[in-house]
Amino acid sequence: MNSKATTAARVLLGLVFFGFGLNGLLRILPLPPGEGAAAVFINGLIATRYFFPLLFLTYLLTGSALLIGRFVPFALAVLAPVIVNIAVMHCFVPSGRAEISLAGLVTVLEVFLAWCYRAAFRPLLRATDEITLVETRRVARTP
Repeated sequence: MNSKATTAARVLLGLVFFGFGLNGLLRILPLPPGEGAAAVFINGLIATRYFFPLLFLTYLLTGSALLIGRFVPFALAVLAPVIVNIAVMHCFVPSGRAEISLAGLVTVLEVFLAWCYRAAFRPLLRATDEITLVETRRVARTP
């Protein structure tokens, strides 16, 4: 997990989400206005008044975790549904090349890092929890 490619992918993904989170919370650079179906979707999310602050805070925290290299599997698990939504939205809602490229880059980085950290996700993908219960009982008995 400490290869140069893994570190580069982790830092790049962290920079993307940290940067967008910081920009979203502090409004450093204005977001371009949406058009068509994307504008309707975004305006609906803005109307909730809580969604974007929560989303940008999530970006900031997970981006920070990726940048400093702490809680990386947790950050990847939190970002996974966000990245799926980003990728699917840009596939079905008309988007510019830059947006599609960024969505593709983020998706590729997430999949690559999830593969690199697959050992951390192995317990989540077990069909039963028998092994976890046995391990928990064994830990509880030790003084």
